[in-house]
Amino acid sequence: MQPSICPLIGHLVKSLIPGVLRDEPQFARLFVGQSLSVLGDRVSFVAIPFAVLSVSGSASDVGLVTASGLFPMLLFALVGGVWADRFRRHRVMLVSDVVRCAVQGLMAALLVTGTARISYLVPLMLVFGTADAFFMPASTGLLPLLVGPDRLREANALRGFTQSSTLVLGPALAGGLVALLGPGGALALDALTFAASAAFLARLKPRSTAVETAEPIAVGTFLKEVRAGWVQVRSRTWVWSGMAAIAVYHVVVLPSVFVLGPVLAEREWGGAASWSTVTAGFGIGSIAGDICAYRLKVPRPMVLAAAGLAVASCQAIIIGSGTSIVLITILEAVTGVGVSLFFVLWETALQTHVPEAALSRVSSYDYLLSAGLMPLGLVLAGPVSDALGVRPTLYAMTVLGVPAALALLLVPAVRRLPAHATDPANDGVLAASEASLL
Repeated sequence: MQPSICPLIGHLVKSLIPGVLRDEPQFARLFVGQSLSVLGDRVSFVAIPFAVLSVSGSASDVGLVTASGLFPMLLFALVGGVWADRFRRHRVMLVSDVVRCAVQGLMAALLVTGTARISYLVPLMLVFGTADAFFMPASTGLLPLLVGPDRLREANALRGFTQSSTLVLGPALAGGLVALLGPGGALALDALTFAASAAFLARLKPRSTAVETAEPIAVGTFLKEVRAGWVQVRSRTWVWSGMAAIAVYHVVVLPSVFVLGPVLAEREWGGAASWSTVTAGFGIGSIAGDICAYRLKVPRPMVLAAAGLAVASCQAIIIGSGTSIVLITILEAVTGVGVSLFFVLWETALQTHVPEAALSRVSSYDYLLSAGLMPLGLVLAGPVSDALGVRPTLYAMTVLGVPAALALLLVPAVRRLPAHATDPANDGVLAASEASLL
């Protein structure tokens, strides 16, 4: 008797679903919601510059509005870390999604009705960036409450896969939406993805933490909790040295991608089409890196992470190499592998070795030194390249960026960090550091 085709199809479909999604239903809910939200973010990254240009036509206004969305990370990342360690992390993320949904919805309405002004868009982006500063530390701290320690690397790799794949899909979708519906229609889609993410977050049931409270945080207590988070960073050489390398990458290397790459493409490569090919190659490489991170099991993950960051830091010299677009695209794909490996392994290391009760505070310092400082590099890249030339600036970025990443390999704590937590006294270290500040 022939077996029914339906069970066979069901078994095949189930086999295609990653194990961590099958075994961890709470993470599966988070993953679906965040995947939709990240896709919406990729659309908005393309739509917002066109929205600004449709209002004023000024490149300076594009920079002003974009910076308005990034600047709050400097002011509120540490606040977001304290709140995420103090309150239910998924609720902090839920409120952030609701706020960002409202902001994008209002921006879409202003654009569709023709009433948008730069004086409206800047404060709205400041609100958006503030909500983002609360969301990011809570997101890093939430994952260990949804999956077991042995599945953290897989979960982070899947999240990275979403980030990487939307680098390829998002701009294509955004281009079609902007052409069909205008920037306002594209931002309306982003608002809907935040609403979907909030709906999934509302259904989450993560483990409770030991420090959750509904009590307001006094100013004195807040500052002590920020300091306690810094103690956790300072007491782990691999953490603060890793954060220093990440800061160099964001401030020195990434402006080669966001500022000088498009400039060189416009001047020498024939325009946006060639640059889109290069960025698509990077996105494909990032996807490959996430797949590797999902499958690889290495005893000393930070060694591989540091090597990946060194490869990623070669982007500036690749872009400025003057070789063919095909070769640049291939090499950028290789750097994409390095980027994905580094960030998946880095976040997994934080979630594995930092006490859960302080994880969001520690990650808030990470975001402060990366996303918070990146606008500094973006602002300086143009004037420096005007003074030195685009290619000499790209070479200088490489001279600074690659050694900073390789220096991680010289740190014994980085080389020795195991894949799994081996220090059961972590929480005791946290308790002692908290007590010393009270």
